[in-house]
Amino acid sequence: MVTKIGIHDLRFAYGADTALKDVTLEVPAQAITVLFGPSRAGKSTLLRCVNRLNDLIEETPIARSGEVLLDGKDVYAPDVDVTELRRRVGMVFALPLPLPMTVRQNVLYGQRMRGERNPARLNELLERSLQQAALWDEVKDRLDDPATRLSGGQQQRLCIARTLALEPEVILLDNPTSGLDPLSTAKVEASLRRLKEEYTIVMVPHSVQQAARVADVAAFLLDGELVEVGTGVQIFTRPQKKRTEDYVTGRFG
Repeated sequence: MVTKIGIHDLRFAYGADTALKDVTLEVPAQAITVLFGPSRAGKSTLLRCVNRLNDLIEETPIARSGEVLLDGKDVYAPDVDVTELRRRVGMVFALPLPLPMTVRQNVLYGQRMRGERNPARLNELLERSLQQAALWDEVKDRLDDPATRLSGGQQQRLCIARTLALEPEVILLDNPTSGLDPLSTAKVEASLRRLKEEYTIVMVPHSVQQAARVADVAAFLLDGELVEVGTGVQIFTRPQKKRTEDYVTGRFG
C-alpha cells in the first residue's frame, strides 16, 4: 500500500496532560484506517493533528513534537497554507452540523467561499458529491429545501457531501455515526466503503464492532500510546498484544 499520511514520533500535550506519546503510524492511501480505543486514548487528538485543527485551541497551552507528513511533506512546516491543508484534509464530526440554509447551499458553501461561480461546475460538484455520499436519490427533488428538514442520517451524509465538494484527498471522521440509528449507520458505512476507492479515510469509529466492520487498517490506542496496528482482519481476529485482545474481547473498555 502507498503511504498517504506518515506520523512519526508524534507527541501532543494539552498543558500538563499528554494526549499522545511518541505515536508512529503509516496511513495508506485509498483505504479506511480506524483509530479505536477507550475514552481519552488520544484518538480524536491524533485525528485533529492531521489537519491542524488542534491549532485552534486557545484556552489551554499545547505542545507538540514529531512529524505529520502528507505526501511526504510536514503539515507543520512554516510554509504550509493551513487553509489549503484543511481543504485537502476534510473533517466530518460526530454531530451533523448542517448550515442554516438549503441542501444545495450546504453542499456548495465551501466552493462558493473559494470563489467558484461557474454554474455548470457547481452543478457538477453538487450532484457528484451527493452521489458519492449516497444521498442524491433521496434529496435530488429537495435541493432547495432547508437542510434541517433532513433526518439525522441524511444530515450526516450531507456533511460528508459538503466535505467531498471541496475535492479533498483525505477524509477524517470523528465518531460520524454516534447519534444515528442502525439503518442510517449502515448507509454511512456503505458510503465510506465506496469512497475509499478514491479517498484516504481515517475514522474514529463508534464502537469496536463498527471498527471491525469497516477497517482495512486498525490502530489501537490506549492512554495516548499506539499499542498495536495491523490489518482489520488481523487486529480483530488475531491481535498480537494482550491489551489489544482484552479490549477487543470486552475484558475492559
